[in-house]
Amino acid sequence: MDDGAVYEARLEMLDFLVEAFWDAPTEAFVANLLAGDVELPEESVTPTLDEGFAMLDEWVADNRDREVDAVRRELEREYTRLFVGPRPPVLPHETYYREDADFLGEGVADVEESYAAVGWEPAEDYPEEADFIAVELAFLRHLVERQRGGEEAAFGYERVFLDEHLLPWVDPFLAELREEADPGLFLAAGLVFRGLLSFEDELVAQMVPG
Repeated sequence: MDDGAVYEARLEMLDFLVEAFWDAPTEAFVANLLAGDVELPEESVTPTLDEGFAMLDEWVADNRDREVDAVRRELEREYTRLFVGPRPPVLPHETYYREDADFLGEGVADVEESYAAVGWEPAEDYPEEADFIAVELAFLRHLVERQRGGEEAAFGYERVFLDEHLLPWVDPFLAELREEADPGLFLAAGLVFRGLLSFEDELVAQMVPG
């Protein structure tokens, strides 16, 4: 796979994850999934990515012939149960899982500093805090876009963001999601999230010595 195809694959996975976690899935997103518009790799990438893709593929196959709106409503209920509540069993915020940070407290400012270091800001109309999973993934997507544009420093920014923010909380988040979510879109997205970070970790290690 050439560099251009690798960038496209990375960005497509990030687009999928941002859409899956940003809010309850939209009808357009669900329609695209059921139509097979999200391309899945044919070859093995990482074990967790492979598990996530296989689960997503099975979910699509199980729901392909259903009405899109019925699937969307079902996903909306599941998203609300898992992530919104009342009393959601899974809180996809970095500071919830970090032992060295207070949930939605001072640790959020550390995440915001990472964004400010590269002149990036989350979408103004989005209500979630800077440490929310979809916001952090949108920032990672921004860094990958800058890498594709030839900015070598963006690999260094990603190295720091992976080490200081994403990697420390992805495993406890996925463990909790495995316990609370049924096999389907959201658990598949959690697996893809973990697998993608493993891939990114290895890729960036090749670009940022030491």
